[in-house]
Amino acid sequence: MLETLQTWWSLHSGVEKFYWVIAIPFTLLFLIQLVMTFLGGDADSLELGDNASDLGADITDHGGFHFFTVKNLIGFFTIFAWSGLACLYNGLSSIYSIVISSASGIAMMLVMASIFYLMSRLAYSGNFHIKNCIGVLGEVYLTIPANREGLGKVHIKVQGALREIEAMTDESNDLKQGSLVKVIQVINEQALLVSKYK
Repeated sequence: MLETLQTWWSLHSGVEKFYWVIAIPFTLLFLIQLVMTFLGGDADSLELGDNASDLGADITDHGGFHFFTVKNLIGFFTIFAWSGLACLYNGLSSIYSIVISSASGIAMMLVMASIFYLMSRLAYSGNFHIKNCIGVLGEVYLTIPANREGLGKVHIKVQGALREIEAMTDESNDLKQGSLVKVIQVINEQALLVSKYK
């Protein structure tokens, strides 16, 4: 097998060897990156900046358009190598092959940078903010004692999800289970002030 590989390798020109040396490792890196992305691991989100500290930055932490990232460079070299080999095997000269493969690699970087930029713009924080409950209608789940004498619970739909939150009221009568209420104030991070919805 080793002899077959050596024979195969000796049949290639210097430019073809150059492309193969780039194609094999970068294709493997590209496939690993692809698998990690689908598994949710985000194989790398590193950015290449002016200093070493930039290497720890995540593309999704910054809203801007990032062209020089490790992901983009892997994509560049992968496309650069394979498009260069395709050009050479289709009879184009070395110069044309290098020009076309370079343009293809840069196009790939632009596409990937654009995709990640658009994804970062669409990113939605699922963190619950209790202040978003103000003015929203809910239903009493556990009776809420009158005159802030204790805590009950309400079911309230906020930020696209149904939540169960502790609540108090200033009403003179208890708010019974099933009553419709409106959130008028946030008492603290765990409790709301509600009134009977009329």
